[in-house]
Amino acid sequence: MSALHGLRILDLTRLLPGGFLTQLFADLGADVVKVEDTGAGDYLRWSQPTYDGPDDSARSAAFLWLNRGKRSIRVDLKQEQGRELLLELARGADVLVESFRPGVLDRLGLGWEVLAAANRRLVLCSISGYGQGAAVRERSGHDINYLALSGLSALTGAAGGPPAASAGQFADIGVALLGAFGVLAALRERDVSGVGQHVDVSLFDASLLWLGLLVAKQLCDGEPVRRGVTERAVCYRLYACADGHVALAALEPKFWQAFCRGVQREDLFAHQWDAEGSEAHAALARLFATRTRAQWQAFASEHDCCLEPVLELDEALASPLARDRGILATLEQPGVERAIRQLASPFRLSRTPPRAKGPAPGLGEHTREILAALGRTKEAIEMLEQTGAIAGPHPQGARGSFLS
Repeated sequence: MSALHGLRILDLTRLLPGGFLTQLFADLGADVVKVEDTGAGDYLRWSQPTYDGPDDSARSAAFLWLNRGKRSIRVDLKQEQGRELLLELARGADVLVESFRPGVLDRLGLGWEVLAAANRRLVLCSISGYGQGAAVRERSGHDINYLALSGLSALTGAAGGPPAASAGQFADIGVALLGAFGVLAALRERDVSGVGQHVDVSLFDASLLWLGLLVAKQLCDGEPVRRGVTERAVCYRLYACADGHVALAALEPKFWQAFCRGVQREDLFAHQWDAEGSEAHAALARLFATRTRAQWQAFASEHDCCLEPVLELDEALASPLARDRGILATLEQPGVERAIRQLASPFRLSRTPPRAKGPAPGLGEHTREILAALGRTKEAIEMLEQTGAIAGPHPQGARGSFLS
C-alpha cells in the first residue's frame, strides 16, 4: 500500500506551483482529481516542447511531468450547476488546492466558509503570489517577480555586476513544498480535532525563505547584504579550471586545511577568509586553472575538502550520482510512441516508496467516470454536458477562456 492511499485531493491549480504540490501527493498514492475549466484547461497543456501523439492536450513535456497519475474533470465554475458539482466533490475530498487570485473563489460563491460548511474536515490550501490578506493580493506575478521583490534577484550575480535571473523556479517550487508541508500538518491536526483548516501560502514568502541565513545575518549585525556576498571568501566560491569551472566550499577549517595540504600550499591556512581580489584569491585562480574538472574531482576524492565540478544540466542527469539516486523515471503515455523520461519523485521511503500511478490525463478524460462515481446516470451526465456545466474529453485543438 502507498503512503497516502485513500487520500482524495481536488486540484484546481494551473502551471507549476500547484501542479508540483499535488504531484508530490499523487506519487505517494493520493487520488488527485484535476478540476479544469471547460475551455483549454491548465495552460501547461499547451506549452512547448511536446511529444508526438494524437491528444494535443496531453503531449507537453512540462504538463506530463507535473500531472502524472492524476485524473481530469472539466467543470464550468461560472455556472450554478458547475459550482454545485464542485461542492459535491468537496464533500468527499480531504484536500482542495487552488491557485486563483485571492477573492476569486469568494466571488464564485466557493470561498472557505462555503467549502468548510460543505465538509468540516476539508483542508483548503490556497497558493497566491502575495498571500490572502496582503494589500497587493490581487497583483499579477510570476516566479521572477517574487524573486525580485524578495531580494533574491538582487543578491544573484557577481559583485559589481548586474543582478541575474535564476535558472530555477525557486518561488514556484518553494511554495509547493511549503504548501505540501502545510497540508500534511493540517491533516495531522485533523486526526485529533476532526476539523480541517485553511492553509495560506505565498510565493513571496517562499522566495524569502531561500535567503534565511542572510536575513538572520542582516538582522543581527545590521549591515546590508549585497550581491557577491557568497563570493567574498576565497574558500567559498566558483573557480575557472582548464576546461570549465569547479565549486570550492571549504568553510570548515578542516576542509580548508585538507585542500591546502593537498595542493601543497599550507601557507594559505591563514588566508581562508581573504576577499575576492586578494593575493590569496589570485593564487588560487592560477592554481585551479592548471587542472581539468576531472582532475579536480579526482583530487577531491583523495582530499576530502568540499570540492566538486560545475556540471551542465545534461552532465548532471547522466552522472553516476543521478543514476545511484534514481532521479529519472520512465513512463508510457497513451498515443506517444517513445517512452517519456522525467524527474522521479524526490522522496525515498523504505516501506512505501512513491511510484507514478499512471500517465498524465487528457483534458476532461475522467469527467464521466468521476460523475458516475458520484451516482450520476448516463442521461444526467449528458444533460450536464448539453448545458455546458461540464465537458468530457476535449475535441482536437480545443481552446477556450480561463478564470482569472
